[in-house]
Amino acid sequence: MYGLADCNNFFVSCERVFRPDLWNKPVVVLSGNDGCVVSRSNEAKALGIKMGVPLYQIRDLVEQYGITCFSSNFSLYGDLSSRVMSILRKHTNRFEQYSIDEGFINLDHVPANEQKKYCEQIVKDIYQGVGIPISMGIAPSKTLAKVASKYAKKYKGYHGACIIDDTDKRRKALADFEIGDVWGIGRKAKAKLIGAGITTALQFADCREDFARNLLHKTGLMTWRELNGEDCIDTREIAAKQSITRSRTFATAISDLSVLEQQLSDFCEACARQLRLQHSVCQRIIVYAITSRFRTDIEPHQLAEEVILPVATSNTAELLQYALGALRKNFRPHTLYKRAGIILTHIAPQHTALQDLFDERNREKDSRLQTALDKMHDKFGKRAIVFGTQSTAASANNQQVYKVENRSPLYTTDINQLLQIRV
Repeated sequence: MYGLADCNNFFVSCERVFRPDLWNKPVVVLSGNDGCVVSRSNEAKALGIKMGVPLYQIRDLVEQYGITCFSSNFSLYGDLSSRVMSILRKHTNRFEQYSIDEGFINLDHVPANEQKKYCEQIVKDIYQGVGIPISMGIAPSKTLAKVASKYAKKYKGYHGACIIDDTDKRRKALADFEIGDVWGIGRKAKAKLIGAGITTALQFADCREDFARNLLHKTGLMTWRELNGEDCIDTREIAAKQSITRSRTFATAISDLSVLEQQLSDFCEACARQLRLQHSVCQRIIVYAITSRFRTDIEPHQLAEEVILPVATSNTAELLQYALGALRKNFRPHTLYKRAGIILTHIAPQHTALQDLFDERNREKDSRLQTALDKMHDKFGKRAIVFGTQSTAASANNQQVYKVENRSPLYTTDINQLLQIRV
């Protein structure tokens, strides 16, 4: 049996940990440059605010109902996520983190008749220890656990934990579950299923296996099996990305090469770190920067360069060398670049990477240096030491690049911004 821990309205909940005055009040968290809504409290949802809606479209609602808006504070969210996940790890011998606010725990060490009570206690422990409310779904497959977690989040009578442990419970849960809300059913798959007359998860689970295979191929068949109680999805394979992207739309267009280099260097370092976390290497890197498509007063321009690496790598220094080389080669002075990014493609497991007989790079030395840097980042923070082309602490929040008018303090990651209490 699996237990899926899903943090409720995670970004909003992180903000409320240090702002208890905002409990039971409408709150939203905004995307980069304070553009769109990326997290909503239940009170904000009740006012009709949709996920992804631009802030300018809900200005009237914000003023009318006194909605509190926060700029994204990913350092805070990442730290609180680590605290939640550390508590989950203590309750199982097998743990898989799926996203910043979700993680699966194995419950086979808990007697079947005690699993719901066990998960209810985990919900209490995390709320008491971190201040983040979570919901837990318990089931024999991960997809069913996701279904159960939705019910635990929706109905207070479950006390934070819903269990699907027999056929009757499974069929009842799936009968009221829309097919588009099933984990693994994307937009195209949803359209195919609705076109075939399937609108609920139960209808899909009850169809023939060959129908599921022919209509949705391998991934759809795995989802079908999971809905029927068979455990067959490995989240570690899902989490290993086949392409990694970091990009940003800037608050103000950038024409300074050094500023653009700083941003692309930060993106490249983040992409390389993700590669190493999933024990992968990449063979190609794409660098791009474009002007705003909405401005008619400037000449449109797109900088785009794909570099094929001689040897697949996850080393930050090497990737930076190729990325910045491509940028400098194609950069056009006095051009107002509004968006830029890095894309890593042709990703493969690290152990399958082929070497080049004529490779002159000392890769053993590179590996030792990268390992030392990663250990320093783990111990002292990712900005403890950076490459010379990366943004510094002083420039990290450059208002030309980032619009963060309503960002909360770094309560848990910056000693100078600790919460102050007056007594």
